[in-house]
Amino acid sequence: MMIKHSTSIRVRYADTDQMRSVYYGKYFEYFEEARSDLLRSLGLPYTEIEKQGILLPVIEAFARYKKSARYDDLLSVETVVKELPVARIRIEYAILAEGEKEPIVEGYTVHGFVNAETGKPTRAPALFLQTLQEAMK
Repeated sequence: MMIKHSTSIRVRYADTDQMRSVYYGKYFEYFEEARSDLLRSLGLPYTEIEKQGILLPVIEAFARYKKSARYDDLLSVETVVKELPVARIRIEYAILAEGEKEPIVEGYTVHGFVNAETGKPTRAPALFLQTLQEAMK
């Protein structure tokens, strides 16, 4: 069981570097946009999570670049959660260019659950877990 979501992103000119390819750091921004869309689609936008007194900082990030995207390419960012979190959540990403079957970039981010008041690690809130469990069915 897993949760999957897809986000479409059109590459802006500002996202490209001098070599006319998407600047490598931008892919992490694409991951962030897709992650936000995934959580929002589950009824858990970051604003709701923060209202519960929880922050989700990135504690690990990885990307493997296989091909470059270019200005005006239409990308699909496939976002997947494979396991229910306890104290951290891992979200995996595959970025595909329109019409392509193989990802041009693959990666993941790991987020810790942090109490907003104390700044200390905590477990995933019950509502968060319940929402993910229902989505995985």
